[in-house]
Amino acid sequence: MATDVKVPQLGESITEATVGQWLKGPGDAVALDEPIASLETDKVSVEVPSPVAGTLSEQLFNVGDTVAVGAVIARVSEGGASAAASAQAAAQASAQVAAPVQASVQAPAQAAADATTNPAGPAETPMLRGDEHAPDAAKPGAANDASLTLSPAVRRAVLEHHVDPSAIKGSGKDGRLTKDDVLAAAKSKENSSPAKAGAQAEAKVSEASPSAPAAQPAPTPASAGVRKEERVKISRMRETIATRLKEAQNTAALLTTFNDVDMSAVIDARARYKDLFEKKHGIRLGFMGFFVKAVALAAKDVPSVNARIDGDEIVYHDYLDLSVAVSAPKGLVVPVVRDADRMSFAEIEKAIAAYGKKAKDGTLSIDDMKGGTFTISNGGVFGSLLSTPIINPPQSAVLGMHRIEERPVVKDGAIVARPMMYLALTYDHRLVDGREAVTFLVRVKEAIEDPTRLLIDL
Repeated sequence: MATDVKVPQLGESITEATVGQWLKGPGDAVALDEPIASLETDKVSVEVPSPVAGTLSEQLFNVGDTVAVGAVIARVSEGGASAAASAQAAAQASAQVAAPVQASVQAPAQAAADATTNPAGPAETPMLRGDEHAPDAAKPGAANDASLTLSPAVRRAVLEHHVDPSAIKGSGKDGRLTKDDVLAAAKSKENSSPAKAGAQAEAKVSEASPSAPAAQPAPTPASAGVRKEERVKISRMRETIATRLKEAQNTAALLTTFNDVDMSAVIDARARYKDLFEKKHGIRLGFMGFFVKAVALAAKDVPSVNARIDGDEIVYHDYLDLSVAVSAPKGLVVPVVRDADRMSFAEIEKAIAAYGKKAKDGTLSIDDMKGGTFTISNGGVFGSLLSTPIINPPQSAVLGMHRIEERPVVKDGAIVARPMMYLALTYDHRLVDGREAVTFLVRVKEAIEDPTRLLIDL
């Protein structure tokens, strides 16, 4: 009996997704609630669990296909798989894992000949067919079916660089291989590559046979002037980011105003209390806590910055749901810290750190991304000196933080060096006037330069 595996509900307003990766292949045993596929939505990646324990009998879509919520994407047969299906899946797994191993054990002379006749890339040999001549070291049990969880980009890198995926330790989620893992493994074995060994063997043969013509060295791609291009289908998340940001440009009247802030007081406060803070709360005291508190304070004086336009109405919020821009492997995401204005420094730092870890692990949920009334984007962690951030619709403003660097400033008539940071506020001029934008930035500046204001609400 086969059970349908359907696309689950993906969140409000999300009706479809893209098949990002199959985590299980036909014939694989699956446990109850074990992920069998990964879907890319507009905001996050979602894993589809198996509704029953059994064997994956059928995949109804390919990687890159668009699927609607509720669509059947696979079928799981309850109980054990038939002997034929198991044997077929095992043969496929063995052939796929064995392909790069076969390439690495080809005769040196043959590898050198291939490199000579096809400098632009490896020739099509039986390693690409995945036939029955796989070595015993690449049996499915030894490889743990690793080939079945390789993404297209990783599989292509494995074939191009002739490496054994079962011998590489993956750094991705759940130990999966990434393209960087494959490239690093290929680089580490570069000096002892089969092509190089083949060239040496061929040279020895030439020396032993005086009558044979000297073998010409195979031109490398660099010396031959070969230039490569790689086409990768744009991810759904990247496509959504592009659409939303362009929508913001087309809809809102965007304007950016700047200010700078002396970070001396905040740096001194962190240096003085960071050890006690970490000991008590179990989290490091960062800059974001100060800026979140400063934004919450400034938003009370300038509520339009924390508002939004809804049709012919302006919606004001008496709370601050702060969207914090976080870098994730597949792009920038903005999880929301709820009621940030009511949180302590420790609660803010813990919430942001938790979201950063989830973004890195790819475990952010749809609920983590919903809502948000104001955004802070910290480009300074990447070294940005100055930028003009774009608002996250339907929000009306975004604050951009930048790197801290010592610059000469005038204090009490003397030129001194101070750790300065540029701040940028991009806002929707339909709702926020220039005077209000400048006032908001000045309030943030005053609070950062004199953190005592955060304690006495000034």
